[in-house]
Amino acid sequence: MARILLGVSGGIAAYKALELVRLATAAGHAVRVVQTPASQRFVGAASFAALTGAPVLVDEFERDPARGAFPGDPPPDHDPLSHLELVANADLYVVAPASANTIAKLAAGLADNLLTSAALAATCPLLVAPAMNHSMWSHPATQDNVARLRARGVTVLEPGIGRLASAGEQGAGRLPEPPALLAAIEALTGPAVAAPAADLFGLRVLVTAGGTREPIDAVRFVGNRSSGRMGFALANEAAALGAAVTVVAANVALPRDPRVTYVDVETAVELQRACAAAFDAADVLLMAAAVADFRPAASFAGKRKKADHESLRVELVRTPDILAALAAARRPGQTLVGFAAEHGDGALAYGREKLARKGLDAIVVNDVSRADVGFDATDNEVTILTTAGETHVARASKTAVARAVLDVVLALRAAAGAEAAEAAT
Repeated sequence: MARILLGVSGGIAAYKALELVRLATAAGHAVRVVQTPASQRFVGAASFAALTGAPVLVDEFERDPARGAFPGDPPPDHDPLSHLELVANADLYVVAPASANTIAKLAAGLADNLLTSAALAATCPLLVAPAMNHSMWSHPATQDNVARLRARGVTVLEPGIGRLASAGEQGAGRLPEPPALLAAIEALTGPAVAAPAADLFGLRVLVTAGGTREPIDAVRFVGNRSSGRMGFALANEAAALGAAVTVVAANVALPRDPRVTYVDVETAVELQRACAAAFDAADVLLMAAAVADFRPAASFAGKRKKADHESLRVELVRTPDILAALAAARRPGQTLVGFAAEHGDGALAYGREKLARKGLDAIVVNDVSRADVGFDATDNEVTILTTAGETHVARASKTAVARAVLDVVLALRAAAGAEAAEAAT
């Protein structure tokens, strides 16, 4: 377990700090939060206090009811100065989001609020996660400030690239996603040791993610669309809940969680072999990968030249049904969850048929006809089907959807355990 002091500065990305706190505490870390007054315009102190189980400080002259102690630690028998005691007890000080203004203050060594005073007093490592307008990020002043911090040994993360707060605004400046932030934190502190009370503690979870690519020649392929975001979200959440997680990743270019073991593959056959090698040891299978249903009957060793062909006819043959084969080989006590990306009407009916035909415990159905969820989107909306009924998860982040799926897995395993206990009596 690491003691993480989180400094939250002003900006719309402050809402992501709530999810970072939730992930960090679920992983077993103790977290305290200090906020700038501006950050409270976006997220209130009560939200952070509820997630951390500790008071949140904003003013450097404010009394700390916990007297600088982190959750799980006894407080001292005196009232210390908050900005000194908190960082003295912290293993890592993280500023996320770090606005352009806060970065400038940190670079100049200013100490005009609790967040910056604590940074100046910190002897533990400092990690800064910028979030701002792309023009502010690329401005020479900001880049100079970042360079000064890095020269002092501060870890400054690169912001993400994509949609920003203002309508239609795109570019560099996004706060990294909370799982990536936690991975960066644990790269500096080491992963937390999951407590035995964690929901998935002691279980081995096998996840597939991404989309397979079946080669036509050395540069072309037939494949399924998938970014791997859903599978990686499942893996990160399962790891946060204490599971030992292995991900078979098919062509996924996303940040990786140091708590997770990854096996990289490209084709359906490679994914099949990797799953077969890990399946027997797994307690839970989450088959989120989009496996191509067909592959070329033969692959050309080099590159087919366009000039040599007026047209190109490729014969396709079926790829193996990996999930059905694994379900047929399952041992008692395993929980199997499939995923079905459907398009338009009839999605749930097909999902129920697939659930029964493949002998699964649950299947997660989503409608990929919508542009705002599914492929390469950060959000998803799904219906989780089991033999006992269905659970609809309204549009939410893929991290939240992953947690909902794992809640169903936990319920299924609890029910199976109760049935086994009853049969034994």
